[in-house]
Amino acid sequence: MSAGMASCLYRGRVVHSRLRPVRHRLRYRLMMLLLDLDELEATASHLRFFSTERFNLFGFRNRDHLEGSDRPLRAQLEEQLTQAGVDHAGGTIQLLCMPRVLGSVFNPLSVFFCRDADGELCAVLYEVNNTFGQRHSYLIPVEAGQQKQVRQRCGKRFYVSPFMDMDMQYHFRLSVPDGRTAIAIEVSKDGETVLSACFAGERQALTDAALLGGFLRHPLMALQVLGGIHWEALKLWRKGMRLRTRPKPPPHAVSIILPEGRA
Repeated sequence: MSAGMASCLYRGRVVHSRLRPVRHRLRYRLMMLLLDLDELEATASHLRFFSTERFNLFGFRNRDHLEGSDRPLRAQLEEQLTQAGVDHAGGTIQLLCMPRVLGSVFNPLSVFFCRDADGELCAVLYEVNNTFGQRHSYLIPVEAGQQKQVRQRCGKRFYVSPFMDMDMQYHFRLSVPDGRTAIAIEVSKDGETVLSACFAGERQALTDAALLGGFLRHPLMALQVLGGIHWEALKLWRKGMRLRTRPKPPPHAVSIILPEGRA
């Protein structure tokens, strides 16, 4: 990779803890890529084991995110930022996600970091996929002074876990990607935390050697994540948890969460 590239990878660990009504915990290692949307083609051209819009050991396709089409993700994000009244002014957009591995991918959560023309973080988009083939995103403008550590919240609007109610709140805490990154989510109901999940990872250069090492550690990453979700669901069911009815998804693919007092 060129020294001037912003794209990189983060190798770390996911810790997922359910606190109520039964206690349950899991942890596993994971590799995620931080991709600058303006560098996708240049990134692929420098790497043997990573490609965009075609099969490779590792890959990336636009349709794996947002509206699920081949339309450039930057154009899709800019439309949403305009609707949210965020002054993006052509700044950078970086996506933290898992890549395709041998053509397969499943991202429970992907995070888009949107910066303005001055390089200031102006909005974060949280994209959630469930295991029923559905996707929804929450776009939240960033308040002034939150350039390194971001705290945001919103109401849950999308069915994810079959064991969780819909009337819950998400609380996000982010360490904006640098030498390391961390994403923590707490899910609460009636002021009490029901579930918490966190990914923390250390930055590495995005090279063929790093990708090959990641493949040797996680050769079936998408199946590992999906299989783990279903296996843990079986454990929860055996502990007495029962399924909630799945409602229809929200009418809009992106929920824009504006600060209080702003319409």
